[in-house]
Amino acid sequence: MRTLPTLAALGLLLAAGAVAGRASEQDRWAELRFLIGDWVGGGKADQGSGEFSLAPDLEGKVLVRRGRADLPAAGQRPAGHHEDLMVIHRDGTDGPIKAVYFDNEGHVIHYSISISKDGQTVTFVSEAAASGPRFRLTYKKEKEDTVAIKLEIAPPGKLDAFQTHVEGTARRKAEPKR
Repeated sequence: MRTLPTLAALGLLLAAGAVAGRASEQDRWAELRFLIGDWVGGGKADQGSGEFSLAPDLEGKVLVRRGRADLPAAGQRPAGHHEDLMVIHRDGTDGPIKAVYFDNEGHVIHYSISISKDGQTVTFVSEAAASGPRFRLTYKKEKEDTVAIKLEIAPPGKLDAFQTHVEGTARRKAEPKR
């Protein structure tokens, strides 16, 4: 007669473990949660405009960032259009966060990601390569609905000599009213 209660207790433990497993999967991206959503950036008309989204994909196993930017012609520079895709993943279940980036200019960049102790800044740093530039992309939470973004580039051979390439802010798009 003890078999039935024992099986029931085992079933409850297994069910609780499955729920706990799902909860930890949901928290998999806790450090990046402030960036998840749809964002729009842009300032003065001569600076261009852009937007990006960051959303969980593959049942929450990865985050996918899609971005685009449009720059108006200025002086000798023609107008430009940029699109990119980044897949953010963990090395293993609880390993370090990494990313791979692709864009319409043909760049493929592998990033390691670090999060500041206060959880307000996320920094993507590309792998060092002697023959090419190194990239550092930083998102800093300014307000609940605003992030500062900075892309820095270090020239080949000077892998830590980062110089600002572009910077700006983005604000979270308002949720549609239902």
